[in-house]
Amino acid sequence: MAPRTLRAALDQGTGHSGDTAHALRRLADRARTAAAGGADLLIGPEMSLTGYNIGDDVGRLAEAVDGPLAQAVSEIAADTGVAIVHGFPERDGDAVYNTVRLVDGAGTHLAAYRKTHLFGDLDRDAFTPGDVPVVQADLAGVRLGLLVCYDVEFPEPVRAHALAGTELLIVPTALMRPFLDVPNRIVPVRALENQIHLAYVNRCDTEGDLRYAGLSALIAPDGSETLRAGADEELLIGDVDPGAIGRAREEQSYLDDRRPELYGAPRR
Repeated sequence: MAPRTLRAALDQGTGHSGDTAHALRRLADRARTAAAGGADLLIGPEMSLTGYNIGDDVGRLAEAVDGPLAQAVSEIAADTGVAIVHGFPERDGDAVYNTVRLVDGAGTHLAAYRKTHLFGDLDRDAFTPGDVPVVQADLAGVRLGLLVCYDVEFPEPVRAHALAGTELLIVPTALMRPFLDVPNRIVPVRALENQIHLAYVNRCDTEGDLRYAGLSALIAPDGSETLRAGADEELLIGDVDPGAIGRAREEQSYLDDRRPELYGAPRR
């Protein structure tokens, strides 16, 4: 029997910055639309519930991983039957993390990942870096992995996911212009060199002095585009076929052909 496909919806758009009530209303609307399109999973951008470039509001809006925002998202997932990946500032004691969380279609918490690679002062002034590199969960028979934005620009975290068995790597993002090489070149290469599916879901609006790039994409294990957004708000829906990973690796497997004994620090 062929592996079941997972239908994913990529939500290239966000609520009003700093307005979590609006973000939740918008999320509920997108989840209903995704459900009508047969989607199993809805993925939003980085910090999708609060906004990203929001200054001191990061601390004001930060909540525990099981706080009111998380509970509201779980209710939306349960109401629509669609699993949801959402981003928010997570407070844990004195630390605040840039976190993405996954709940299933019953609203059950499956996983939360804290961004490990912080981008510039905008991230470093607001967040503590996470220290768990690989966070995974199973959904509809597919092994999902989570990263955030800048993380995917480093080859090591993505390779770690591939080695750990991630089949669909989900990367909520707030990438601004002019860094268009990331969605157009780096992201397809990350999927191709690891032979996995990769969902890169970016913002497309403006926030303060930042103009986000859009160009969200679902990339297949052979580096081809299953879905690709433009510069404006869109909800894209497409299928993730786990069997495509085996087909991509059948003739040439980068993972099998690695020689990790050669990759350490150079000998002196």
